[in-house]
Amino acid sequence: MPNPKLTVDDITGIVGIIPTPSTPTADQWNAENTVDLDEAAKLADAMVRGDVDVLMTTGTFGECASLTWDEQQDFVDAVVETVAGRIPVFAGATTLNTRDTIARGRRLTEIGADGLFVGRPMWLPLDDAGIVRFYREVAEALPDVPLVVYDNPGAFKGKIGPSAYEALSRIPQIVAAKHLGLLSGAAFLSDLRAVDGRMRLLPLETDWYYFARLFPDEVTACWSGNVACGPAPATHLRDLIKAQSWGECQSLTEELDRALEPLYPGGNFPEFLKYSIQLDNAQFQGAGFMRTGPTRPPYTEVPEAYLEGAREAGRRWAGLHQRYEALRSAQESVAG
Repeated sequence: MPNPKLTVDDITGIVGIIPTPSTPTADQWNAENTVDLDEAAKLADAMVRGDVDVLMTTGTFGECASLTWDEQQDFVDAVVETVAGRIPVFAGATTLNTRDTIARGRRLTEIGADGLFVGRPMWLPLDDAGIVRFYREVAEALPDVPLVVYDNPGAFKGKIGPSAYEALSRIPQIVAAKHLGLLSGAAFLSDLRAVDGRMRLLPLETDWYYFARLFPDEVTACWSGNVACGPAPATHLRDLIKAQSWGECQSLTEELDRALEPLYPGGNFPEFLKYSIQLDNAQFQGAGFMRTGPTRPPYTEVPEAYLEGAREAGRRWAGLHQRYEALRSAQESVAG
């Protein structure tokens, strides 16, 4: 059963979001059982050993939209069994309607997920009233389950507004929201004021320093999908933020930005969003930290030039991971 004691105060540090490793033929429409469960277990264990604080599964690049329900259950089961309670696991449960989201969420927590990572239905856009009602009904149906809101304007056809955030923050089960941070312009600051510490807003790791320096008691966590390229740069940033070593935080943040620059075709984030599943997968391949197969249909096509940029971003991040992992090992040797 999920841990009902998880609260906003438990969401600190690096919230790592992982992909769903695939088998070699996963890009074929007639493929079955496309989750590489051995690699899934290795990746989950690497996140824990790499000192990631919280784990989330089956978001956008985790291919929640293109996994079968059986595959999703098998994947979450492998992750939960491997993590074995060492850190909290929030399983993605986004569907196209409220009832399926609740049913899947209930099953995933029965499997052992500590909480749920939930995006709203997106066939039609929901206004703020619809967004609040959706999350309230999920919380009412699953009263003991902590929830992380998924605020991705590209995926969900709109941004959650400050008034909706204020209402969501008063639902006890909602502990955090995955946010676009600086990519949303001034919205992060408006949303942060709206939640008033009742839930944790999670910027990207590349934005975290800027907000943590301004609001060190409120912005105490970030989300990172780049941990699947190696977690050491993100966890080192976390340690610097905890120590309020702001100069070093800024330098590392600039390194991360340079590493990720080729991920966005021509520096164009909206263009990246058109192919984000495929490009993130190529980035993971380029980094070589994990073994990832092809993406699942229908999200398989992408311009080759875009793919090479993503692979280069992965290689650059892998270089940072090697450097900061070596630094971490050296520090542990001195401390030990």
